[in-house]
Amino acid sequence: MARHGGQLLVESLVALGATKSFGVPGESYLAVLDGMHDSNGKFDFVLCRNEGGAAFMAAAWGKLTGSPGICMVTRGPGATNASIGVHTAFQDSAPMILFVGQVGTDMRGREAFQEVDYRAFFGPLAKWAVEIDHVDRIPEILARAWTMATTGRPGPVVVALPEDMLTSLSDAAPLAGPARIEEPAPSPAAMEEALAMLSGAERPLILIGGCNWTPEGKAAIEHFAEASDIPAIVAFRFQDRFNNHSEVYCGEAGVGMPAHVKDLITQADTILAVNVRFGEMTTDAYTLLDVPHPKQKVIHVHGSSEEIGKVYVPALGITAGPNAFATALRPVKGGWADWRAQGRAAWEAGFDAPEQPSPVDMVQATAYLREVLPEDAILTNGAGNFTVWPNKFFKYGPEARLLAPQSGAMGYGLPAAVAAKVAHPDRCVVCFAGDGDFQMNCQELATAAQARAQPIVLIVNNGIYGTIRAHQERHYPERVSGTTMVNPDFTSLARAYGFHAERVETTADFQAAFDRALASETGAVLDLNVSAEALTPRMTLSQMRAAGLAARSGGA
Repeated sequence: MARHGGQLLVESLVALGATKSFGVPGESYLAVLDGMHDSNGKFDFVLCRNEGGAAFMAAAWGKLTGSPGICMVTRGPGATNASIGVHTAFQDSAPMILFVGQVGTDMRGREAFQEVDYRAFFGPLAKWAVEIDHVDRIPEILARAWTMATTGRPGPVVVALPEDMLTSLSDAAPLAGPARIEEPAPSPAAMEEALAMLSGAERPLILIGGCNWTPEGKAAIEHFAEASDIPAIVAFRFQDRFNNHSEVYCGEAGVGMPAHVKDLITQADTILAVNVRFGEMTTDAYTLLDVPHPKQKVIHVHGSSEEIGKVYVPALGITAGPNAFATALRPVKGGWADWRAQGRAAWEAGFDAPEQPSPVDMVQATAYLREVLPEDAILTNGAGNFTVWPNKFFKYGPEARLLAPQSGAMGYGLPAAVAAKVAHPDRCVVCFAGDGDFQMNCQELATAAQARAQPIVLIVNNGIYGTIRAHQERHYPERVSGTTMVNPDFTSLARAYGFHAERVETTADFQAAFDRALASETGAVLDLNVSAEALTPRMTLSQMRAAGLAARSGGA
């Protein structure tokens, strides 16, 4: 049966297992939208308000589900808006496919209306960027894109769709399903060598990251760590990769890294790093391990051989998927019980922060959330100093999830929360957002309302771009510029989008307000009255300024 390219694309996506596409419509891919007319209930379009928000939703979908998040945008401005989500998916190692409308093949290379060379533009941001020149090749290219997005180090793929290619007819059959590709497994010899290195260690450490864990893989690595009594930490913003309630869990190696986590990394003699790409935040700007030869013996396990040795030369590199490797582990024994116990005690002590100089005390607010949120809650955040609360003051059990961008992209939290609610309508989804962060994509409240995927949003509203203000006060004290905001009435805005909304003025008001948010059937936005003084849990804005002045005076 002859189909036009849009129909062939949609039918192939359905066969691959895609169920949702996030996007903003455009005339450059009208044939795809036409193809989706008959896919209702099998492959649905989540109508977004900005391509950046749509791409964030697709990136978050990939991180949450392990299946590629699908995003569809129009050419030129639509594609460039969506690039922020592609970059985020790349740094998160999250599977994603961005489909971009393109000018007709007969106009290419003339700087036609909204024309962009997508292979050149997205080349550094994606695992693969490709343009489909002939309609018959849609199934072939789509099969390859799906495989590339999900295997090795997962990541984003960009597929450009020339308009005339999409409207052409083809007798090619749609895909029948995805390729079945087993995770690479470690060799028995490599496993024996790794276990021998860990057995001979005095201070072993497990470092875990990455998106593509299965429940079985997570349970296996947790069992190994507990049976071996080895401290385990996670890479930047992957707190949900390991059960925080386990006595071997000792924290996150990320922004604002606690001193005890730095000590665990620097004092370890052997580090088992599984599914980790050794990013800047996880290594404290590459200072915790020497480049390229660390003092610590590093056993680096990754599904992509390109990640092994990219920054650090390992004592042993093993190309293996995290789940295949974890299930092949056997417990080891050694005299490091005190080492593990000290790390755990230090992590637990990190929750004991002082009372905050703020009308709403976020230490108390997050303590209440730890009590009342269900075990399978999904938390999301964008970027800013406020992320310390979901990242450092929440305990992620085996069913809880965290969606947070390793790219440090502001505006990710709300779209991620919408995507999570689309994927799991019955789960509790809570987005933490700063007032600046929220306004990057607040229009996606409309997407949430239309899709009936309305999360709870907590706006940590302190009237400033907190992270930048903190740096200003440290390096240029009393010379504030460009970091003070005049905000709208967030509750009126949220109500206009159909959300339950409240302004929470004091800590005493938070519990009842959050209970009402939990009970709301239309999601909720709580605007929290937080002082700019309470910029971090343990240092006020005034103290930062004083320290900056003292440093400047000392330098002078």
